[in-house]
Amino acid sequence: MSDTDDLAGLLRRIRRVADLSQRDLAAVSGVPQPTIAAAEAGTRGLDARRLARLARVAGLRLVLVDAEGTEVAPMDADAVRDEVGRRYPAHLDTRHGDEGWWHGPHRYDRPPVTYTFTRDRRHRDDVRRLRGTPPDHQRPQPGDGLAERAAARRAAARQAREEERRRRLDAGELAPAALGFDCSCPPACDELDDRSGPPRHAGDCACGCDLS
Repeated sequence: MSDTDDLAGLLRRIRRVADLSQRDLAAVSGVPQPTIAAAEAGTRGLDARRLARLARVAGLRLVLVDAEGTEVAPMDADAVRDEVGRRYPAHLDTRHGDEGWWHGPHRYDRPPVTYTFTRDRRHRDDVRRLRGTPPDHQRPQPGDGLAERAAARRAAARQAREEERRRRLDAGELAPAALGFDCSCPPACDELDDRSGPPRHAGDCACGCDLS
């Protein structure tokens, strides 16, 4: 069965369910009767918006289904967009702008963005093999801002450093600090510590709270 036969059959099904002639369907839907007649005759096509409008008259709707007959939802209209409100390419995957920041020639002369997408399809495919294919682009969430995410990373680094200090104290690797001692690590320590091993301190850190 050809696409034109499918379309003609769908239009006839719509009219049968709605119990309308071509002329009546045209009057209700606003789609010209000659357009409906030509599509039913297979001499011209019909765009999806008009077909959806005709289907609604009969209480029907257009859907996509996969090979198993399961309905496939449209992509999320509320997914993240770029800085000027444009949608990201549907076939690529979005991510936070500070996550795996690319190392292209414009790394430093373009301002960081809240969201971006993986431009290299080979890299995208490698990530998908490890993590699976996301069903959609991500939705904006509270805390997605670059400053908020940086603050969250610093807080996580401080917590990890404190947990490591307590572990070393409990293990007897560090002498107990004097009463009233307060950690005064500068922010540079948070940025330096990547949590891949023991806590790290910046060169100008006067605290060294976890060092023996």
